[in-house]
Amino acid sequence: MAKGKNQHVVKHPEGWAVKGAGNSKATKITGTQKEAQTVAERIARNQGSDTKIHGRDGRIRAGNSYGNDPCPPKDRK
Repeated sequence: MAKGKNQHVVKHPEGWAVKGAGNSKATKITGTQKEAQTVAERIARNQGSDTKIHGRDGRIRAGNSYGNDPCPPKDRK
């Protein structure tokens, strides 16, 4: 299965937007960052890609991978 585009949650004049990597137009605009994050996670799961959550300053502050991670974290019990 081909990996889809990473989904970015970014600040938008009307609230928060979900944008696919490299896209100029938003896939979805929501009122809150939490709503946008939920939409981005659903898309990323379907596409086997990642989410990148940006803060108000535009810098990436969080993210998650929903695809086949070539460097998965090691369990440190």
